[in-house]
Amino acid sequence: MEETSELSLLNAVCRETKAEGKLTGKNLTKLYEAFGQRFTKAFEALKENRVKKYVFKPSGRTVWIVVGNERDYLLMPKAEFCTCDDFYFRVMDKQVHTCYHLIAQKIAEILEWHETIEEDDDLYDSLMSEWKKPTV
Repeated sequence: MEETSELSLLNAVCRETKAEGKLTGKNLTKLYEAFGQRFTKAFEALKENRVKKYVFKPSGRTVWIVVGNERDYLLMPKAEFCTCDDFYFRVMDKQVHTCYHLIAQKIAEILEWHETIEEDDDLYDSLMSEWKKPTV
């Protein structure tokens, strides 16, 4: 599948979902047909409340995390970037356009299906260094 059609479909479904306030069966089917196991994993992450939005105070900096199987993954949604291996090996090699963590984050943000965690700015650097650690 071309990367632009994958992203276009995801964005279209997110627009519809936002307008309707819910993810319809029709849209669930579209997402599964486009992303297969990546969507299944994304939906599991949503149902298991593994998408976290950290808001640091008083700066207001926001960091998105998806709690994965191996570790917590740092996402930069505007840059369409994730620290997972799937992103590194498959997205960077242009085999797919996005990983399941980014799919989950996008849907979570639209439907507000995420936990918002407020932390003090003093913890920002230590948490970021933890989330940026390479996998061993």
